[in-house]
Amino acid sequence: MPSALKNLWRNLRQPFNALWAQRRLAEYKSRPRTLEETVDWAMHFGGGGHMTVRTLQIPSEITRLARMVSELEPKVILEIGTARGGTLLIWSSLASERVISCDLLPLHRQAPLFTKFAPEGSNCRTTLLDGDSHDPSFKARVARELGGAKVDFLFIDGDHTESGVERDYRDYVEFVRPGGLVAFHDIVEKQPLPTNQVYGFWKRLRQEADVVEFIDNPKQCGFGIGVVRIPS
Repeated sequence: MPSALKNLWRNLRQPFNALWAQRRLAEYKSRPRTLEETVDWAMHFGGGGHMTVRTLQIPSEITRLARMVSELEPKVILEIGTARGGTLLIWSSLASERVISCDLLPLHRQAPLFTKFAPEGSNCRTTLLDGDSHDPSFKARVARELGGAKVDFLFIDGDHTESGVERDYRDYVEFVRPGGLVAFHDIVEKQPLPTNQVYGFWKRLRQEADVVEFIDNPKQCGFGIGVVRIPS
């Protein structure tokens, strides 16, 4: 289907997809969820058009990361790369005060759903920002949103070029508190797309930082999560 017709169809279906997604979210929030259940929902929430929620992760990898983040008892989480909102669902279940999720593409259609991910009884507030994370003005927007607060966990899953992921790290690591964590997705060397170049930067970074790797299978193609511990 040509892109113009595809977008028209998505827009026509938006009210129906939004209604379905809100019902699905109500089911998710109908009772407390374990971390493992939340990860499963992030991967299989489903939906249609702009209201689709999912994350492309290996369950064992993202679950181990989520456990590590949970141990921080995080107040504030920052994410570069919202995509379909799957990881945002996970972070919204862990942060007690704030999640800021950033994406290159506009998120206004998804906002009524994505900003309601936090579980019942949670005080977590979700902010969606769209724009180029490499633009200094965008970084300034993030700084204004934080208002001087530090981030407990930064998840970088946006620009996958080697220079792009390095720039996101160098630009935003200053917002992470001492003792906090920074994680990267798609760190394994073998990747399905030539533009997935996170490994190139990760190989250099792990020589200078305190890191942990979550890789389900050393021979896998794609995926893999790398975590940097910020010195206390």
